Amino acid sequence: MKTLSYVNFIISILFMACYAYQAVYLAAALLKKQKVFKAKKLHRYGVLIAARNEEAVIAQLIRSVRAQKYPEELIDIFVVADNCTDNTAQAAREAGAVVYERHNTYAVGKGYALRFLLENIFKNFGEYTYDGYFVFDADNILDENFISEMNNVFDNGYKVVTSYRNSKNFGDNWISAGYSIFFLREATQLNRARMMFGTSSCVSGTGFLFSSEIARENGGWKHFLLTEDFEFTVDRILKDDTVGYCENAIIYDEQPTRLGQSFMQRARWIKGYLQVFSRYGFKMLKKTVVDGSFACFDMIMNNIPCLVLTCASIVFNAIMVAAGVVTRTPDMGVCVLSVCSGIFGSILTLWFVGGITCITQRKRIRASKKAMFFGWLLFPLFIFTYAIAMVYAVFTNIEWKPIQHKVALSVEDLNDTTKK
Repeated sequence: MKTLSYVNFIISILFMACYAYQAVYLAAALLKKQKVFKAKKLHRYGVLIAARNEEAVIAQLIRSVRAQKYPEELIDIFVVADNCTDNTAQAAREAGAVVYERHNTYAVGKGYALRFLLENIFKNFGEYTYDGYFVFDADNILDENFISEMNNVFDNGYKVVTSYRNSKNFGDNWISAGYSIFFLREATQLNRARMMFGTSSCVSGTGFLFSSEIARENGGWKHFLLTEDFEFTVDRILKDDTVGYCENAIIYDEQPTRLGQSFMQRARWIKGYLQVFSRYGFKMLKKTVVDGSFACFDMIMNNIPCLVLTCASIVFNAIMVAAGVVTRTPDMGVCVLSVCSGIFGSILTLWFVGGITCITQRKRIRASKKAMFFGWLLFPLFIFTYAIAMVYAVFTNIEWKPIQHKVALSVEDLNDTTKK
């Protein structure tokens, strides 16, 4: 059982070695001032929304787009009602969007919906009508300055820009709070630092902007893996584009609240990361070594070591503990102590990271102080269930499935949230 202690120690050292550079990110994010961008031109944008059975929330998103402090004539809203069995299409049309209905049960997923939507826009509006395209999920709502702030960064030469991802329902329970802290940490401790150092940020599912030049180059949309957002990020990095980040562009989305739903979503993300590295991994490694691409190194290190080391740790510890119980190994105490010390160390690290996130972002988090505290307290539990989802994703086949959204709020509703 001493072997278990040695292996766990080595895994801990490898974790620290792989993610030590993110300590530099954290220091920069906390200490350095962000560059302020100003636009010389107001660009024309198409808004892309892929929606499947989202009649409860789609109108709220469209209203928040139409309420932007940006010239209304420079924004057109397009919705693809993708294999819907409800009134999503009607709700979107009534709210003021141009709607295309798609019925295809074989090519399933957000990537296919975006391709269909862009094909219709190119056909009916032309390939050069818009300077760029925003991508939103139907459950999102936007701060009134979102497009103006994104335009400031886009106009300064960034072909892809991602935003600050906040939550509509932080305070629902520990699961939604865990998601919220996770995305806020990614925005403020990773993407903010990446922007400061001039390396590439990472697109996170929704609330991003890409140029029409990229759309034309890709024939619309060409990314169809389970994590089409991460595939898109990696593809642009390999083409030497730098993904920008705009912290003043705030988007709110709805987080899952049920453990089973959350578990399957995160397992799908992990499977998607594996798909991306299966397809692009060699190219990323080559670009890291040959071209010295820190952006490629960052994307590799941010995902693969965590996945490999976590799965190895869980599987190895489970086998050793089971073997110790079956053989009635006399020094099981060493095994238990090794496992507990590893878990305790992880909890302290996650409390530290989650605590910094909650403290620095407390003015932007739409939840009571009590909800923030319990969200921080249970953040390690949220991440531990993520670790289990990693193992599940590695050994099972996972398909894309939609998540139902019900939280129909406006920005005004969020701003009225009482913090106790």
